[in-house]
Amino acid sequence: MNWDLYSALFDQGGLMMYPIGFASVMALSIAIERAFSLRRSRIIRPEIVSVIDNISGQEDIGLAVSVCQRFEGPFANVIMAGLDSRDFPPEEIKENIIDQGRQEIGDLSKGLVLLETVATVSPLLGLLGTVIGMIKVFEEISEVGVGKGDLLAGGIAEAILTTAAGLFVAIPSLVLFNFFSSRAETLILEIEKHSTTLLKKLRGFQINAKPPESAGTDG
Repeated sequence: MNWDLYSALFDQGGLMMYPIGFASVMALSIAIERAFSLRRSRIIRPEIVSVIDNISGQEDIGLAVSVCQRFEGPFANVIMAGLDSRDFPPEEIKENIIDQGRQEIGDLSKGLVLLETVATVSPLLGLLGTVIGMIKVFEEISEVGVGKGDLLAGGIAEAILTTAAGLFVAIPSLVLFNFFSSRAETLILEIEKHSTTLLKKLRGFQINAKPPESAGTDG
C-alpha cells in the first residue's frame, strides 16, 4: 500500500480530515468488539440450552442453576432470573424474566448507537470540509482571479477529498450498524424463545405440585 499517497491526500483534505479519521478509528474499534461479543456461541451457551430442554421436574432445577452460574452473559442472566423466581406466581416469574431481559438488551446493543452516530455524522463532517474548501477557493479567486489554477487547487482538493472521506467512513459504518443490529435482534429473539420454554416448564411444575382439591361430601 502506498502510505505516502494516503498521507498526502490526508494532508490535502485539511482540518476536517482529523475528525473524520477519528470517526473511522472509532467505527473500526466498535465493529471489532461487536464481532467478538455478538458471536452466537458466546451468547447462546449450548450447555444452558441443553439443561433447559432436559428439565423434567423440580429435582432438575438445582442442576440448571449450577450450569447457569458457570457462565456470564445475557442468556445466563435471563435464565437465572427465571430460576431464582421459580417459587413465585407465574406472572411474577415472567415479569422478572422480562425485567432482566430489558437490562441485558443494553449489553447486546452496546456501541451500536455510537456506530450509527458515526454513519450519520461522517458525511456531515465531509460536507463541512467541502464548504470550508469552497470558501478557500472563493477567497483565492477574489485575490488572484480565476487564471491561477495552481493556487486554487488546494481549496478544490480539500472540498472534494473531505466529501469522499466522509462517505468512505459513513457507508461501511451504516452497513456494520445494520448487520450488528440484526444479529443482536436475532440473539434477543433466541433468548426469548428459551426463556419462554423455561417459563412454561416452571408453570407446569407449580400446577403439578398443587394438592388435589378435596372432593365434597353429601349431607
